Amino acid sequence: MSRRAAASNDKALDAFIAAKAEIDSMLERLKALSDDHFETHPDEVHWGHVGTLKHYAGLLRQITDSAFKEGEHAA
Repeated sequence: MSRRAAASNDKALDAFIAAKAEIDSMLERLKALSDDHFETHPDEVHWGHVGTLKHYAGLLRQITDSAFKEGEHAA
């Protein structure tokens, strides 16, 4: 491997690790929010909360479908 290709690969690896760290951080925050029931007390739940969680689930489904080649991303 040439020095130029190695340097390019090093930059790509650094960018990959940075993107992964960003995803890991977002997942940790989402997990903590979920563990706290999205900061909603059971006695206060209304249909607006349901809509918000359905929206979140839809966005996450887009990601998981793409990552796992499911749904519209299935081969």
